[in-house]
Amino acid sequence: MTEQELHRFVAQSRGNESNIVQISAVKDGKAVYDDCWRGFEVQSAANVNSVTKGIMALLTGIALDKGYITSTQQRVMEYFPDYEAKRGEKTIYDVTIEHLLTMTAPYKYKSEPWTKVCTSNDWTKAALDLLGGRKGITGEFKYATLGIQILAGIIENASGMRCLDLANEMLFDPLGIPKHRTHGASDKDDQFDFLMNKQPREHEWYEEPGGCVTAGWGITLSAHDMAKIGWMLINGGEYEGRRVLSSEWIKTMTEPKQQLGKMFGNMSYGYLWYRPHKESPVFAAIGDCGNIIYADPEKKISVGVTGTFKPRIFDRVVFIEKHIIPLVQDISS
Repeated sequence: MTEQELHRFVAQSRGNESNIVQISAVKDGKAVYDDCWRGFEVQSAANVNSVTKGIMALLTGIALDKGYITSTQQRVMEYFPDYEAKRGEKTIYDVTIEHLLTMTAPYKYKSEPWTKVCTSNDWTKAALDLLGGRKGITGEFKYATLGIQILAGIIENASGMRCLDLANEMLFDPLGIPKHRTHGASDKDDQFDFLMNKQPREHEWYEEPGGCVTAGWGITLSAHDMAKIGWMLINGGEYEGRRVLSSEWIKTMTEPKQQLGKMFGNMSYGYLWYRPHKESPVFAAIGDCGNIIYADPEKKISVGVTGTFKPRIFDRVVFIEKHIIPLVQDISS
């Protein structure tokens, strides 16, 4: 497809591409493609859902690089000395940062209790209340959006900084990404509006009543921002001569650690980042509604795609590799 053909294809789509509002691509460090649909502009931000988890992995790496956190093997409870575990709870004391990052932490529920946590006054404490259980640590993959809130608490307690401030100062500013503000703690209706509203947004990050950002979802980014992040990772943690992350952390973060099943497209999982293919080094931060940071270290191409509310879109990697990567290669040749 040409750029014009791709634009028409997305604009006229009635399928999974019908919610795409931005696509951006970087090749060899240069922005080579930006396009927008449905009232969005290049600088507009969108709610990128669980791509937020990928950002949390980057902040964890920064905290390690800065020495705020010593190791991913550190136990979670080291960072919450004032937390009182429920009577008889023992497993919680063995849970490590590694378990949170690989989604192998144990929780005391069958399905995530969204209402209980999202109506509480302190989401980090509410998430800690769910951690542990009688089964112990089994190593089983258990995708837990609410549990990642604990990681935000760890970073803040370890660094003495708000996650938002750390992100603005040490991640977004070096990449030229606009400074984020908090969306503010809001009620149930506002949470649903944040998820389903299809209008362009400012650069913001949802905040829970305890004053911490929501770690499993809630950041807004543009596709252009995400393509920059992808390029920084491909480039070993440097962006335009500035060191953002250590190459060691990026390697560790993107190494496959869990083999996922059919529900997750048979992809592998690292530290909150996916590996879509066994035969290539492509890695991605993936959120609901088809939001994605896609990075191919071999082709030196990073892609960001944002989309408004349209659940259960599982083919964005296929779309990128079928349509965007060939287009970027043609543009760059």
